[in-house]
Amino acid sequence: MKGPNPSPRFSHPYLAEPGFHAFAHRGGGLENPENSRQAFAAVAAMGYRYIEIDVQASRDEEVFVFHDDTLERTTDGVGIVAERAMSDLGGVRMAGGETLVTLAEALESFPAMRFNIDIKTDHALEPTLDLIARMNCLDRVCVASFSDARLAAARRRFGQALCLSSGPRSVAALRFGAWGIPVASPDVACAQIPLAQYGIPLATAGFVRHCNAKGVAVHVWTIDEEAEMRRLIRLGVNGIVTDRPSLLRRVAIEEGVWPGGAGA
Repeated sequence: MKGPNPSPRFSHPYLAEPGFHAFAHRGGGLENPENSRQAFAAVAAMGYRYIEIDVQASRDEEVFVFHDDTLERTTDGVGIVAERAMSDLGGVRMAGGETLVTLAEALESFPAMRFNIDIKTDHALEPTLDLIARMNCLDRVCVASFSDARLAAARRRFGQALCLSSGPRSVAALRFGAWGIPVASPDVACAQIPLAQYGIPLATAGFVRHCNAKGVAVHVWTIDEEAEMRRLIRLGVNGIVTDRPSLLRRVAIEEGVWPGGAGA
């Protein structure tokens, strides 16, 4: 069963690899400690080319790969990340005993990996953009956020050289466009969406067709059930974000969309 647009091509280098894009959400948080070296190494060994990560910044603006505003859920530390200095955070341990990963370390340690970077706070915005500029890595990062203002600031900083994900306004514009309502196409490279929002299905064949016709890739998050993975692949989505990278790899191989085939 083929999707609505089985072989779209996208212009930005981040998305230029043809075929299906498999994303390990936080490195694959149901299989290894989320946002950890262990998780990143595991999915790299599986042949993943994309990792979705989150970033927070310390009080002194060091950028860490970390999801929550506070440390308690996933580390032995306490307190708010943005209120702790880098020197304090250096001693915090994640499950399994690892220290926190900095964004610079992740980019340097996995040079073949593309990172989808969700900027979680306003405090982390400028330090993250500064680091991307300093490391000259625009070809292998995509900036994401639930904040339209943060996304707009990233676009102003880098222009079309940046792969920009969709915020709430962009998703709404694409949804209206898929319904045939005349609205301006948003300035994004990919629509990274849940299955539905406010009870309205988003991941539909019509939405994928509309986005792909505009040169926008569609990535659906966070999909951890096999049946849903198969349905979305057959629907023709351009990528899936999952906490279960081993499962998505097996399903994608069986569905014939894993990049490079079964041996990759």
